[in-house]
Amino acid sequence: MTQVRLENIEKSFGATRVIKGVSLDIVAGEFMVFVGPSGCGKSTMLRLIAGLEQVSGGTIHFDGEPVHHLSPSNRKIAMVFQSYALYPHMTVYDNIAFGLKLAGGGKEKVQEQVGQVAKMLQIEQLLERLPKQLSGGQRQRVAIGRAIIREPRVFLFDEPLSNLDAALRVATRLEIAKLHHSMKGTTMVYVTHDQVEAMTLADRICVLRDGVIEQVGTPSELYESPQTLFVARFIGSPTMNTLQGAHADKHKAATVGIRPEDLEVAVDGGAADFEGSIIHIENIGSDVFVYADIGGAEPLLVRRHKMVPQKLGDAVKVKLREGAKVHRFDKDGRALDPAA
Repeated sequence: MTQVRLENIEKSFGATRVIKGVSLDIVAGEFMVFVGPSGCGKSTMLRLIAGLEQVSGGTIHFDGEPVHHLSPSNRKIAMVFQSYALYPHMTVYDNIAFGLKLAGGGKEKVQEQVGQVAKMLQIEQLLERLPKQLSGGQRQRVAIGRAIIREPRVFLFDEPLSNLDAALRVATRLEIAKLHHSMKGTTMVYVTHDQVEAMTLADRICVLRDGVIEQVGTPSELYESPQTLFVARFIGSPTMNTLQGAHADKHKAATVGIRPEDLEVAVDGGAADFEGSIIHIENIGSDVFVYADIGGAEPLLVRRHKMVPQKLGDAVKVKLREGAKVHRFDKDGRALDPAA
């Protein structure tokens, strides 16, 4: 298992400062996910760890050994790209075996290791096919297999699911989760803009924004205790409701945040925390999302498990559920102690 330590990492492209003094310890054997909006620096961070980009400042250590001056080939890393990067003229077998053959592995050993990897990824029946004969999900599993077989110290994923359709994303995400469980000795770093991927795969998540770390923690820590308004809005689907003005003043905050599942529609004329009118209803089967105009900058979103009797345009009262958490933020978007 390999610990990765980033210390005061800087990266600039010309006059543009992309990574701004990032320090982070990635625990040996953990699955760390870098997440954030486009342009936040997450892919650049991955490329710096891989050695595909050189740091402008700071140091990168693997198990205490500085590696930021080493070439990618000398860092013992493996990387899976969103574009698969398979050799089109080679069979699946030869794509997976390519690195072992270059390293001078014997024929029997190569066959044994390719067979083990193919079985793990359930692609034994594809070994004689060319990449053009595979689906997107199959190509991605081949790319993962080619990386696994090198037994890397650190396994890097750069948005590997972004080219797949919705169903394949879910299936391949499961494969990657199973891979992590079966390779407990390998440190994995994964980049995505999709917070659902981050929440379902990560041991810990590093949320990046404009080249700096907003927060690092487990998925539940980021969801239940966001340290900034940015993290509160970014983590969670659907996104957290945020309210200013009189609604925030009541809780002595500049902004308050309430998860949609912490709200419910008040019935039978009961007491309410918010009043407005229904402007949209989304029924997705397992959940119903009710959007209410309460006079704020954005509609209030309530998450329910069954349809409401009201219809579009009807007046609606909304109240906090029992035990609901109200997240409080100051004028700079930093978290204050939550209000129950």
